[in-house]
Amino acid sequence: MIEFVLGESDLADVRFAVSPLSELTLSLRVLKDPAKYPLHLPWVRRVRGVDTEVLLALSDDRGWTPDFLSPRPRTPFTRIADEFAALATTSTRTMRRDLRAVLGDVPAVLRDRGRVLEALRTYWDAALAPHWGRMRAVLEADIAHRGRETAQHGLGAMLSGISGRISFASPVVRVRIAGVEPWRREAGGHGLTMVPSVFTRHTAVPVDRDAPPLLIYAARGAGTLWETGRDRGPAALAGVLGQVRADLLAGLREPRSSTDIARLAGVTTSAVNQHLRALRAAGLLASQRHGRSVVYARSELGDALVSHAVEPGSGAPGQSLAWA
Repeated sequence: MIEFVLGESDLADVRFAVSPLSELTLSLRVLKDPAKYPLHLPWVRRVRGVDTEVLLALSDDRGWTPDFLSPRPRTPFTRIADEFAALATTSTRTMRRDLRAVLGDVPAVLRDRGRVLEALRTYWDAALAPHWGRMRAVLEADIAHRGRETAQHGLGAMLSGISGRISFASPVVRVRIAGVEPWRREAGGHGLTMVPSVFTRHTAVPVDRDAPPLLIYAARGAGTLWETGRDRGPAALAGVLGQVRADLLAGLREPRSSTDIARLAGVTTSAVNQHLRALRAAGLLASQRHGRSVVYARSELGDALVSHAVEPGSGAPGQSLAWA
């Protein structure tokens, strides 16, 4: 059991952040052992032209990776360019120390610092950059949800809602990670940084026990990330709202940004926004701005309308169809 002990100031400094570099790092687990991550198989099949010899060497058989590849985000919405710039200034000594902490030694293939950094940049450009807009939308939607949970039900309910492996009995956050010896860390004014991830299945913490408290957890909605279809709104609902708006409402089972919704629909953001605004005005959607995106989610009224509009015998709000 890992324990983070939060002082009075730390309890007021539990914050969320998105880290592109952490997502890159956690995706290496998927690249190394795709069978453990079936939801991401469509993505794995698209990965081409990367230095897999270096990338696969960066994690051990447990999927652990060195801490320098999962830095504590300094801003809520960190840019990959900034994280790569910081990574470039990380000393070789620090990199090798973190590698030894995970791998026991520094493999020959990782001793060329330039090759490691170039492999990571190429990997980002080839495998993650094309999908980052959609990934970020899922992560920001998760943060919006956690913020609402904290405001409505408190910190403990929010934390326990993330995973059965996380519990909170003030002032201690407990994280259960298989195969890890128990240790305890006083936050000491550093607060607790929470980082959602689409590539982790459970939870992760720094290998360095003296590092500021950082908790990476599985984001809600990650299972929808590689979907290629949409939900068709029930005919009864379409008769009231129109097919386009019925489809949008049926498809928002998980929070999504307006840009992500537009991309899935194959239309411009401005074209879909008028429908989203109308649904929100009717009380069927809730919205919240995060960074450069507006995240939409069905309200309780919207959920009720979709569920009651399901046609007898259909068993679901709609059928999954390819986008036209």
